[in-house]
This record gives sequence, C-alpha cells and structure tokens, in this order.
Amino acid sequence: MTPSTAPAPELTSVRSARVTAARRLSRRTFRGKERRFLAEGPQAVREAVGHRGDGEPALLELFATVEAAERYADIVAAARAAGARVHTATDEVMAEVSNTVTPQGLVGVCRFVDSPFEDILAARPKLVAVLAHVRDPGNAGTVLRCADAAGAEAVVLTDASVDLYNPKSVRASVGSLFHVPVAVGVPVERAVAGLRESGVRIVAADGAGEDDLDTELDRGTLGRPTAWVFGNEAWGLPEETRALADAVVRVPIHGRAESLNLATAAAVCLYASARAQRAPGGCR
Repeated sequence: MTPSTAPAPELTSVRSARVTAARRLSRRTFRGKERRFLAEGPQAVREAVGHRGDGEPALLELFATVEAAERYADIVAAARAAGARVHTATDEVMAEVSNTVTPQGLVGVCRFVDSPFEDILAARPKLVAVLAHVRDPGNAGTVLRCADAAGAEAVVLTDASVDLYNPKSVRASVGSLFHVPVAVGVPVERAVAGLRESGVRIVAADGAGEDDLDTELDRGTLGRPTAWVFGNEAWGLPEETRALADAVVRVPIHGRAESLNLATAAAVCLYASARAQRAPGGCR
C-alpha cells in the first residue's frame, strides 16, 4: 500500500479522549489507579500480545501510525485477534502518547502483569533477582532483561525500589517484563524471609562483600537455589539489608576499573548462578 492509497488515520487530535487516557498513564498515580501501563515499540508490543495472565490478554489497546501498521502488520493483526482495540494515529498523536524522543510508531496500553509474591514462592524458584533500593528505572528494566536471559524464574522489586511500570523500566526490559513473573512492593525483610523458607539461599551482591564471586563458584555454593539481592546504583546495599543475607559477595575487579554498574554486575552474578546450577551437582 502506497502512502497515497493508505487509509486516513483514525485519531488526529491530541485532545481526543483516547489519547488523553493513554497519555496520563505516563504518570505513576494514574497507572496505579487504573492498573494499566504503556508498552512502546514493536518488541514490547509483540510480547504483550502473546502474554496472558490469569487467562486475560495483557494488551488492551494499540496505537499505531499508518506506516507502522503496514510495517508491523503481523503484530497489528495479532493484536486484533487477541481482542485489543487498534487505533491508527497521526505522527503528532503518537508523539503525544509516546515517551521516547523518536517514537517507533507502536504504543500499547496493557494491564498490570505483576504476580503475587506468594505465587512466586509456591513455584519453588531456583534463581531469583531481588531489586532492593534500586531507583533507576533503566537499571531495573535491564536487570529484569538479564534475569530473563539467565533463566531466572522470578524477579522481586521491593517497596523501596522504582515502579516496575515506569516507561523507562518497561522499555529497558525489551519485552522481558512479559516473560518472567515479577512481584512488586514487597518489603525486603519479607522477600528474604519468604525465599529462605522456600529453600532459597540469599546472596547479597555488594562491592564490599567479604567473599568474591570466584570463591563462591569454587566452593560450589552457587549451584543451590539462589536469590541475588541487588542494591542502589550509587551506594549499594545498606548494612541492615546485607545482614539479612546468607552471604555478601563482590564481583572481582581484575583490571583497573573502579567498579561495575548495577546492570553489568547483575548480569555477571545471574549468569554465574545459571552456569553453576546446570553443572554436575547443581540444582537443575
């Protein structure tokens, strides 16, 4: 279909009720009240279309430019088939709904997809990422993506961490938000106690840890069910949180770098556990 024969966009006014309703989901207050959030870009929308929590589709509504609707016709068709309302919109309208500088032409309105913490415990996870005091939404989303890639069964965001549905978190997860069960708003003490009672060893990742990751691997302790606790980007984990862990472990720095950023350290730790758990004698 050429631009001259393409249908006119359905939504042309940034003041329309549909646009206003979607745009206000950029604010945490409205997200929490309506239990809906925005997922932007073809990868996130594709994963949202395929996600069904409690039998309900995650994607409720899809905004697409005419060009994007043509380019990603398979996603748009799948969204319609899943029961989502699909709207074509002008570039101006998409810029209003989007949270990025250069919109990709697809924005989905999704229902919340987090899981009750009790359900995560009942599933007896073997690898969990606990985000305690993580305030940067991009880091939170990236750690979630790393956890998904490493085969973790769950991610827990404590009540002191950033909103899971912050647009930057959703974007940084690149669709992994729809793959891994995530519990939100869990006090760190409850998270640690519940996971420990489920047979999971609690390991805090901290640059001041008394043991390093190599030592843990040599001992074989990472082959057990493990929950990694990751702290704040700037100051790490507070002493009271470190005290809750069974071990406090640092990633060894073999070169001259001062430190690793949170997401990189999380990837290293989660993959170390993934390998150890799949080695002879591991829990998988």
